[in-house]
Amino acid sequence: METVKVSPKYQIVIPKRVREKMRLKPGQELFVYERGGTLHASPHRHISELFGIAKGLKWKEDYRDRSDRF
Repeated sequence: METVKVSPKYQIVIPKRVREKMRLKPGQELFVYERGGTLHASPHRHISELFGIAKGLKWKEDYRDRSDRF
């Protein structure tokens, strides 16, 4: 864990170790959100990057409630 300071313009610098681990590049967009009093930042991903994310998932028909259909 590393510590950063908030500048007078409310900016922070992402530590080099974290930037390298997350493979962040200059100009890349991040989603920043607060949850439970904690600040989170995650890289923006295009929907095409999520293709195959559930590959191998064991799906059963009873996982879906039949009453949700029209």
